[in-house]
Amino acid sequence: MSAADPTILMMSWDEAPMLRHSLPRAMAQDGARVVVIDNACADDSAAVIAEHGAQRLHLPERLSYAAAVNRALGGIDGDAVLLLNADCFLEPGFLAAAMDRLGHPGVGSVAPRLLRTLGPEPGQRLDAIDAAGMVVDRRRKNGLVGHGRPGLAHDRPAPAFGADGAAALYRRETLADCALDGEVLDEDIERWASDVDLAWRARTLGWECVYEPRAVAYHVRTYSPSTRAHMPAHDRRMQFRNRYLMMVKNDTPGALARDLPRLAAYELGQLAYVLAVERELLGGYRDAARLAGAARRRRRALRGRRPATPAPLGLEPAA
Repeated sequence: MSAADPTILMMSWDEAPMLRHSLPRAMAQDGARVVVIDNACADDSAAVIAEHGAQRLHLPERLSYAAAVNRALGGIDGDAVLLLNADCFLEPGFLAAAMDRLGHPGVGSVAPRLLRTLGPEPGQRLDAIDAAGMVVDRRRKNGLVGHGRPGLAHDRPAPAFGADGAAALYRRETLADCALDGEVLDEDIERWASDVDLAWRARTLGWECVYEPRAVAYHVRTYSPSTRAHMPAHDRRMQFRNRYLMMVKNDTPGALARDLPRLAAYELGQLAYVLAVERELLGGYRDAARLAGAARRRRRALRGRRPATPAPLGLEPAA
């Protein structure tokens, strides 16, 4: 796979101030075609895109993150796609390093070294890891590997469960393999954890993800363990619900049986917490039940592709 093949697919949700900094950094990556999704933006996103000469995909009505990305993926080509948020700022050589790792046999995606920043200016950067890939533990809770550790931690390539959606490089063949009902990202999941679901699906189908520390970017983290308390109830309920949808679609009977005592204890503790502290999350159980039928249908379609490979829950890159 050559460095001339990738497409960088960015999204703007009225994020022109971030795009002014992140778009030129994306355009500077050697050999990349850059496409920006203008998700019915009412700000200056269109002008910023035109100023830097990127391709603009204008959506006249605002869609969910998953639906907007799916719409865009249907109209681009190339052997690899970097899904990139507007609040993620690539360092020079990011794409070359990530593409080099993606070229290895069996590798379907690459997780870069994301470092924390409070904003787009160099003076706002923090000496801390934002994410060195993602992990799903045996309670089926997803998390960010290395979040908050010193910036020089996780300095070796290693297998990873998946790549955080802020900057995730995928082989186009992997995305096509993962598509269900014509959707690469599950539109029922909408946004939060759609990257985790895609990574889980890819691993189930036998694709590997590798963490590549030479691919460096700075990211403004909106939803993390340190910011969750300040997120709107709707977003917290969506993330809560989506964990169950991912389990219905991606888990295996053997893995569930193995982890049943751990899961049961966690679920009881979680229910007690929701009843005592975050009663607004109770609607997440109802939402998950409402969407479970579609998740089961996608599960059957996924299992029909090829014999499932149980994803190694708990897999983290070496520190």
